[in-house]
Amino acid sequence: MRLCVLLLGLVLAGPAGAFEPPAAAEASLSHGRPYVEVLPDPDGSSGLIRAAIDISAPQAVVWAVLTDCALAPRMAANLKSCRILERDPQGRWDVREQISRKTLLPSVRSVVRSDYEPPDRLSFRKVGGDLKVLEGRWTLAPHGSGVRVTYELRAAAPFSVPGWMARLALRHDVPMALLALRREAMARTP
Repeated sequence: MRLCVLLLGLVLAGPAGAFEPPAAAEASLSHGRPYVEVLPDPDGSSGLIRAAIDISAPQAVVWAVLTDCALAPRMAANLKSCRILERDPQGRWDVREQISRKTLLPSVRSVVRSDYEPPDRLSFRKVGGDLKVLEGRWTLAPHGSGVRVTYELRAAAPFSVPGWMARLALRHDVPMALLALRREAMARTP
């Protein structure tokens, strides 16, 4: 049921062009709430998550928190571990292994390659592990006195999960992880 926490943690993101939250999302974002949209993928084999949050912190601080593998388990409650397996000496990419905590479902191991375009864009894709599909991106853009963070993820679990159950968990867990990202960034803002 907490699959989305693992999926969100699998970076801590994909189709071309940045996700822009719809006009209806602005009310939620302007009141400090994250916006989350969970859709079945048109091909039926995976799901699509689109989300956004506004953070009143410098973009460099948000970027540092977002790319810190050691912080990932603190921001995604059911993520047991995150470790870097390989890293580009110039910091343009890394390969990370992440393992979920056991809950009602078995632990899931994911290996993703993250490609960095600091401080604006982080794209990731599956290179190993248990998930059938995993690709996405994070985009950071100046917004007001801080930054708007958008997130897109296409993922498919390695085992059968009823769609309604996955969407319910994602609608709960993705906002919690986005709020944790904001808390961590705000705690590091002078």
